[in-house]
Order: sequence, then C-alpha cells, then structure tokens
Amino acid sequence: MRKFTVLLMCLVLFGSLLAACGGTGNQTQGSNTGNAGTGGNSGNEAGTAEEPGDIADRKVTLKIHYPLPDETTLRKQEDDKIARFQEKYPNVTIVKDDWAYNVNEIGAKMASNEAPTFYNTWATEAQLLVERGWVADITELWNGWEYKDEINPVLQNQFVVDGKVYGVTQNGYVTSTVVNKKLLDDKGVAVPAFDWTWDDMYNTAKGVADPKKGISGIAPMGKGNEAGWNWTNFLFEAGGDIQQNDNGKLTAVFNSEAGVKALDFYKKLRWEANAIPQDWALGWGDAVSSFKQGRTAMVIAGAFDVIQAALNEGGMKPEDVIAYPMPAAEKGGKHYGILGGNYLVINPNATKDEQEMAFRYITFDYFTDDALKSVEDTIKARKEEGKYFIPTPLEYFSEDSEYAAKVQAIYDQYDNVYKYDPQLFSLLEGKPEAQFGTQDYYATMSNVVQESFSKKDTDSKKQLDVAAQYVQENFFDKAPQQ
Repeated sequence: MRKFTVLLMCLVLFGSLLAACGGTGNQTQGSNTGNAGTGGNSGNEAGTAEEPGDIADRKVTLKIHYPLPDETTLRKQEDDKIARFQEKYPNVTIVKDDWAYNVNEIGAKMASNEAPTFYNTWATEAQLLVERGWVADITELWNGWEYKDEINPVLQNQFVVDGKVYGVTQNGYVTSTVVNKKLLDDKGVAVPAFDWTWDDMYNTAKGVADPKKGISGIAPMGKGNEAGWNWTNFLFEAGGDIQQNDNGKLTAVFNSEAGVKALDFYKKLRWEANAIPQDWALGWGDAVSSFKQGRTAMVIAGAFDVIQAALNEGGMKPEDVIAYPMPAAEKGGKHYGILGGNYLVINPNATKDEQEMAFRYITFDYFTDDALKSVEDTIKARKEEGKYFIPTPLEYFSEDSEYAAKVQAIYDQYDNVYKYDPQLFSLLEGKPEAQFGTQDYYATMSNVVQESFSKKDTDSKKQLDVAAQYVQENFFDKAPQQ
C-alpha cells in the first residue's frame, strides 16, 4: 500500500540520505533549465549516448527529487549529497524537482516527457510500471554494481520482474502493531507476549478501551485505501490471499473462508469489544495522531512512522512505545504483515548517459563512510533537539552484511536511538502485496470495512463476494496477460 505511505513515510533511510518525496523545482550551481521539462532527455532518443568517451567527461542533466520546504533537515542532507556528487562529477547539472509519484499522474508525466530522470515509487507499483513501459530496465547497470550482493534481498526482489531489475530499494517495512504500554498499565491490562494471537489482541483492546473517556483499545484505519490495507494483514494471517495468478489470468480470491474469518474478527472488535474509536472513519494520519495523543492503545502501520510521531511529536517515552509483529490468527500461526517500501526507478525516456548517471546518483551514498557520518550527524542533531532517532526496521542493506554491523556500532553509542525489542525481528514475516490492481482492491475493501463498522450483523461472505466480483470485473479481468 502506498498512497498513504507517502504521507506516512517518507521512510527515512539513515535519517533520509535519499530524498523520497519531491522538492522545490529550484536548481543548483546555475544549471541550465532548458531541459527541465523533458525528464533529462536532451532531444535524443531514449537509450542514445550523447557523445563518446568516459561518462564523467560528458555533460549530463539530472532532474532529481528534492525534499519539501518544511523538511529542512532532509534538504541540508540532500544539498550535501548534491555537492559531493558534483565534486566527483562536475559536468553533471542537477535540477531539483518537486513531483512525488502519484499513480494517477505518472501516465501524463511520461506522455508529456515531464517525469524526473528518476523518481520514487512503492512496492505495489512494479508490475504496473513495467507493463506500461514507465520504468527503465536497469539490469545491466545493476549487474555492474559492486554492492549488488549486499542489498537486502527481501526488499530488492520486489522490483525484479521476469529476472530483470527495474528499481533500487531505499528502505522498507513489514506492517506492525505499535502498542502504548502506558495505557495498558493505567488500566491494569497485562502486556501481551510478542508471539501473540488475535485473541490476545482482542482481549487487550477490550480491556484498555474506555469509550466514555474517548480512549479506544485499537484504532484500525477506516477511511481511504488504508482501511483496506489495514484489513488485508488479517486476511494474510488467516491464510488468505488477494489474487491468484494462473498462467497470466488473475482471479480474486479474498472472498475465501480466510477472508470471512478476518472480516468477522474486525466486527468483533467493533460490535462485541466496543474497542475501536467511536468515530472510526480514520485515515492513516488520523490513526497515528490518535496514538501519539494517547487516545488509542494500538495502531497498525509501519512501526517507524508511529514511533517517530509518538516520541518526537507526542512526547511519549521510549519504554512506553512497543513495536509488535502483527498477531497470528491462532497460536503457532504466521505473524504476517504486509511487506512494503520505497524504491527509486529510472525514467525510460532518459538517454543512456542520463540513466547511468541517475543510477550512480541513486547509489552514491550506499555503503559509504559518508553515509555512516550522515547517520551519526543525524543522531547528534536529534539529541541536541531533545529528540530521538528512530531506525527503520528494514534497511536497504542486508542485515548480516559488514555494513550493517558498522551501522549498529553507531547506534550503540547513543542513548537517543530507539531500540526495537529483538523478539520483533524473530517473528516479523513480510508478505508482498498483490502486483496488479492493489490500490483498486484496497479502495473496494475500504468500502467493505466501512459497512462492517457502520452496520451490525452484516453477512461477511456476501460482502466479500460482492467486493470480489466488482474487483474481478473492473480490474483483474482488465489486467494484461503475464
């Protein structure tokens, strides 16, 4: 899921070494703006080199992402990266761009040749972008990169389609449940084990809920595509899936026994436990705000964003904010959470020179001492501000790499670095989202969730059958054959 993850994230890669969310449209070092609207293509056909010789000696313009005006720390970091990159490649002109990926805009951007040289996108979008020809095949560049074997394979594989590489992972997440321990303690509710179940979640939510005081036991998202996204975690935990692919034919399968079980559990939280907010129509930001304000004991999202908001905006204490895996449907079951993340992909309309230089820019700080310094500088800056540094649970590098050990050594030096409980990582299990029509499916399921929360005694099987037929006829049947 990712319309809301642009809001929830930009998941910060080491304090956001890479800007994931757009910019100002300004430019640096007096760069020529003549090609600012062309995605970097200087009039040549895509894939055509501009002149012979070493690429470092050729003039190349890159239109890059740049942080938003209020993201001052990220701007400083990106400016530092631009300066270091242009010191190594003085013939490269950098144009800052403020466009953030939007599935409803990317087609027009490509058709008008206004898309950036590279742009940020989400784990759900790989199949769509490849099918529409809106992303460059970077397999050759990838295979020539010295660090390709140290990248986190769980994340990177989301942008490998039919054996070809189409993007570079920045960071990722497995959807988790974040718990406000203080609310549990205040109500005398026992903190559940990390290897918890739906029953444990139900009992905890019911025990903490205090509707008269406006406190809910859990705040499942009930508005926007994120409502369908939240619910899908429970579909996965119950053993279900979104779609089935038989030789290129996609079939909706979420109206299964597992789907019924997951929807019935949602209804128990609403109608039996009375554990969700009275005003349950919460979007992603609403749910996270409810948590950081101490108005709900549990919220379902990428752990980084919730903890960041709770500690650095809500003033909560680290010992009171605990990231859990999603609960298993029953004891011994899988703690499935949706696997998502941020990726940088290259414009296929860019020339070969622009594509190669874009790849070099994307990976410029990966596995470097400069990146380690940026991590430490960010931690120090947070400490001076009286704030915490929250690592992202899934980084671009493999957790058993030498580089990961260097990062951890830095974390260990500072008391303002949030520490996840090791049990979390032993139980987290990410399950990728569907690779076609995901946002359409989420939107459809959001309507089902809303009906379930607003009307008592609805028939879960009938609801899901109607939703599955709608998704099948309007989206999956229109999918290109694989």
